[in-house]
Amino acid sequence: MIDLWAPHAGLPLEAALVTAFLLGIVHGITPDEHTWPITFSYAVGSYSTRKGLLAGLIFSLAFTVQRALASELAYLALDRWFTADAALNYVVYIVVGAVMWLAGRHMLGGHIWHLWTPHGAGRGDGCVLRAPRLWMPAVHGLIAGFGFGAFALILYTVLSPAMPGAAWGWAPGALFGLGTTVVQAAVGALFGWFTLRLRLPAAAVREVALTTAGRTLGWGGLVFIAGGLFGLLAPDWADFEIATGLRVHNLAHLNLGFLLVMVVVLLIGVITLLQQVRHWRLRADISR
Repeated sequence: MIDLWAPHAGLPLEAALVTAFLLGIVHGITPDEHTWPITFSYAVGSYSTRKGLLAGLIFSLAFTVQRALASELAYLALDRWFTADAALNYVVYIVVGAVMWLAGRHMLGGHIWHLWTPHGAGRGDGCVLRAPRLWMPAVHGLIAGFGFGAFALILYTVLSPAMPGAAWGWAPGALFGLGTTVVQAAVGALFGWFTLRLRLPAAAVREVALTTAGRTLGWGGLVFIAGGLFGLLAPDWADFEIATGLRVHNLAHLNLGFLLVMVVVLLIGVITLLQQVRHWRLRADISR
């Protein structure tokens, strides 16, 4: 029987591979600081169902490549360099945050400190919004894959060692990544589709989408950097966990990672989206 909560060592090959894929699906669905903020930002910033799906796909496939490599290293017992030190996860937060900040700065035309003004591009503020490049979510995916949590622990200590030989060592990581990809690509398409249903002119949709994505990445990046620094400077406090009683990884405990997801996606991303939509609809009402 497949156990997604605490799979035991010595699983048969088929059971280990199925477990890896199903865990990847759970990883994609549940609030994860290494997937949700990135997928939300690039999918909304694409303002297209097809491009949203592509953004989620590119991010997740890059994540899959990293997890497959790490899985092979785990099989060869060479994964200690990135799993032995708990502080590495906080370093990953800082690196991911810096890349997010740079991406947000790119999308907002370099005007990162004008993030909370209600004005968009092309109205005298010197800010020209720019669409994200396709390689940007790929960079995020490769870096985010180094994040270490409950899923990675199961993958590297239970599922990878269950492989029959080095030729199979990469398979659990790849299937885990593909499970995440299935969900993240669908979520990306959903967010991209949603931006097209805002009932705004095409130019307004573009500005709402890119402003939301830019602010989410820009300010979200600063939040991630702050979270990483907090973890490095006060690890005992940063390692807090509040049990929820749910036997689902990423939902079993409320911790720093969960807090980062809520702040970046809900407080920054969703509020910015609502603010921008309201601003444009007020402009439309005034112009009538």
